[in-house]
Amino acid sequence: MLDYNALVAVSAVIREGSFEGAARKLNITASAVSQRIRGYEDRLGALLVIRGQPCRPTDLGQALVTHLDKVCLLEAEIPHLSHASGFLLQSEITLRIAVNADSLATWFPEAISRFTTETAICLDLLVEDETCTADRLRAGEVTAAITAQTEPIPGYKSVHLGKMQYVACATPDFAASYFSNGGTVAEFRDAPCICFDRDDALEARWLYDLHKTALPSRIHYIPSTQGFLDFTLKNVGWGLQPLALVDKYLSQGNLIEIVPDNRLAVDLHWVIPRMNSKLLNDLTIHLKNECVKHFWFDRSVGNYTV
Repeated sequence: MLDYNALVAVSAVIREGSFEGAARKLNITASAVSQRIRGYEDRLGALLVIRGQPCRPTDLGQALVTHLDKVCLLEAEIPHLSHASGFLLQSEITLRIAVNADSLATWFPEAISRFTTETAICLDLLVEDETCTADRLRAGEVTAAITAQTEPIPGYKSVHLGKMQYVACATPDFAASYFSNGGTVAEFRDAPCICFDRDDALEARWLYDLHKTALPSRIHYIPSTQGFLDFTLKNVGWGLQPLALVDKYLSQGNLIEIVPDNRLAVDLHWVIPRMNSKLLNDLTIHLKNECVKHFWFDRSVGNYTV
C-alpha cells in the first residue's frame, strides 16, 4: 500500500522547491515534512527527493507524484467526498499543464479561466515551446499538455485542437529598409530575425518552405510572446507572430505581412491521461470550443486518437 500522506509531503516539496515551502503549503512544520518523507524513503529503501536549492524528485519520486495527481483527480469526483472533512488527500486539486507561450498569450486564458471558475481547480502552468511540452508529460512533470508533437505517448490520449496560424510580420519601416523587393532570398539573409528561443523553429521552418534557405546569422532571442511583439513593433527584426495576437496590428497598418498569403499553420494537440475523469473531459470540451473561435478547426478530426 502506498503512503499517501507521505506522498502529499513529497509532492509539496517538489512543487514548492523546499521543505519550508512545503511546510507552509501543508500547514505543518518543516520537521514534520522531513520526518514523513524520510520515514517513507526508509520503508521503500529508495530516495524520493534530491535535497538542494531547489529540491528535485528522483525518477521514483516523480513517478509517485504523477500517480498522486491522478488519484487526486479521481478522488475529487467521488460523490459527497469533498464534504467529508479530512478525507481528501489534498484540500484543493491542482492541475499541472504544459502549455506553449503563444497559446497562453491568446486563446488559452479565456478557455481555462471559465473551467477554473466552474470547478475550483487550481492551475500550475509550465510554459514551453509547443515542440517540447509533450516531453514534460513523458517526464511525469505535468498531467496534461498542449503540444505540436504527434508521436503517441503510452498511457495518454490526444485530441486535435486545430491549426494555429502564424504570420511573418515586420513594421512598414522595417520592411521598407530590408524587404523592398518583396522578400527575396538575399533580403532574408541580411534582415535580422527574432526567435522566441533556441527551441523555436517556426521562423526556420517558414523560411525554408518559402526559399529553401536557412535563417540569417543575426538572430534576436526574445523568450516572451509580448516581448517578441514589442521588439517587432520597435523595428528590431522580423518574426512569425500568432495571427490571433497581431490581427489588429495588421488591420491598423502597424505591421505588415512580409510575403502575403504565405502563412504557417501549426497543429496543436491536447494530450491527457487515459483515465475516466469527468474533470479532464469537461476541460477538453472547453478547450475544443474555444479553439473553434481562434483556429482553422476541422471537427472531423477533433476526436480522441491513440
